[in-house]
Amino acid sequence: MNISELNIPKCKNFNGYKPCFSYENCLENGCRHENDQTKMGVKILIISLDALGNVLDNTPILHAIKRKFPVSTIYWITMPGADKILLYNPYIYKVFTWTDEQRMILRQIEFDYVMNADKSDYACAFANEVNAKKKLGFLLNNDGKIIPANEGAIYSYILGNDDQKKFRENTRSGVDIIHEVFELEYKRDPYVFNLSEEEKEFIKNYKREINYDETKTYVGFNTGCSNLFPNKKMTIEQHVKLINSLAVEKNLKIVLLGGKEDTERNDKIMETLNEETRAKVIPTPTTLGLRRGACFMDICDIVITGDSFGMHMAIGLKKYIIAWFGLSCAAEIELYGRGEKLVPVGLECSPCWKKVCPYNLECIQMIDLEKIIRLTKEFGEKK
Repeated sequence: MNISELNIPKCKNFNGYKPCFSYENCLENGCRHENDQTKMGVKILIISLDALGNVLDNTPILHAIKRKFPVSTIYWITMPGADKILLYNPYIYKVFTWTDEQRMILRQIEFDYVMNADKSDYACAFANEVNAKKKLGFLLNNDGKIIPANEGAIYSYILGNDDQKKFRENTRSGVDIIHEVFELEYKRDPYVFNLSEEEKEFIKNYKREINYDETKTYVGFNTGCSNLFPNKKMTIEQHVKLINSLAVEKNLKIVLLGGKEDTERNDKIMETLNEETRAKVIPTPTTLGLRRGACFMDICDIVITGDSFGMHMAIGLKKYIIAWFGLSCAAEIELYGRGEKLVPVGLECSPCWKKVCPYNLECIQMIDLEKIIRLTKEFGEKK
């Protein structure tokens, strides 16, 4: 037999290294397991690398892709660490991470579509390299400038280059816009974030450990954010005032949430609370990783947060959310009718993307703490 006589199956189960099922010889007998779920169909690569929140914020497109291409194989490349967001995702065939070896493999596959969500030099350069019949999103031109790859990406492209439109005029969410970029029908589909059976069991055990009371409303405080934009954080003093005020409510339980970068901050908040409140607060571990952080957040009914990955996680877990905004654009966030946005009124410098504030962080100082307290109490009374 020569190479041309080999019948290589176009089936997701076949990898060419070993039989997909014991003692099945697909080369000789053909594939007996192929169906619409195992057919390769339309091959699509999604490039979404940067910022954990953005990766999660882009997952709603998976619903629309499967509506448009029911028989399809979706690959996704992202940064190491962000791949954990995409675990247990039923829409994605394979997740690749941003390494030399993984990119080398993707360069050898012929895709029908590459969909690049990121306006970064390296993501666009990689999108240029990918072998695809059609490219959507963003590429690099011959001068090394980021450019839209298709007409659907023009609005997003202009938005990124026009502060007036981005900060003052745009009313569309990022989820809506990314659908247009990729020429997909927007139906306000939810984020795709799934917990494993092991994680669900972990949550049950943790609830037993903390004597979880189903009659109470659990209020999660996501206290921090990425070190990339540290000025998105509420002050420790503001957190302490909120927690001291809410902890006296008999129907509320307070839960401190955060990642490893928030460990010292959460410790400081606990130390600063009055003694009576401190005994009522549940400080969840901050150093067990992203997936365990999601488990701790899942015990909450409501999450109070800034515009951060924690906010996106709360959206993915379908929690009620009270989110404050200063640096970032509130219009671009889709809460799916489960929450309230607090936006500074009459502050000309907000939103912005400055990492150092020349105005004493007025956008944070202006957060309406009394409104947060009122909204939280009202939510607790409904349970």
